[in-house]
Amino acid sequence: MNRLILNFTAYFLIPLSTVLFAWDSNWLTTNFSVLSNGMERKNAFAFWGLLVGVYFFCILHQISRKIVPAPRGISLISLSLLLLVCGVVTPYLPENFPFPSFLHVVFSFLSAVCLSVFLILLLWQLAQRFPGQYSAYLWGLAMILFSSVCLLAAAGIVSSALEIFFTISVAVFCRRLLSRMYGLA
Repeated sequence: MNRLILNFTAYFLIPLSTVLFAWDSNWLTTNFSVLSNGMERKNAFAFWGLLVGVYFFCILHQISRKIVPAPRGISLISLSLLLLVCGVVTPYLPENFPFPSFLHVVFSFLSAVCLSVFLILLLWQLAQRFPGQYSAYLWGLAMILFSSVCLLAAAGIVSSALEIFFTISVAVFCRRLLSRMYGLA
């Protein structure tokens, strides 16, 4: 992907669409699943899911192409995208459809877990291959994941605050990692 498009997407489009989706809600007591129930937000949720899913799929494959042999767990990129799509298209209406709502939560949560596990495996492999060169990225990812766990504990649910923080920080993190790998950072 073009560097300008990646920068625009990571630093502007994803943060803007992520924040705007939850703009007028309480970020600690609600989440994107609940917000997507309204008819006026269904399309916005689908757009957000498509944008985020395609971005992570593309940028992580670009990162992976720079590593020979391919990073361990590379199939987690596709699995994460598939789970995100399943989460976006599965309705979250717990009163009317409890089992599909449960599946929606599982799909959405596991999508983020697959993305995180892939990044951990990738950075571990880079740190082993290039000692000291990627330790700041390992610490950065550790801080993102620790902060995410703290947000989860503080709200007691996967809140909009957690979804906003995780989405934006990991999008920017991946963009900076790709820049580092191509010697641009």
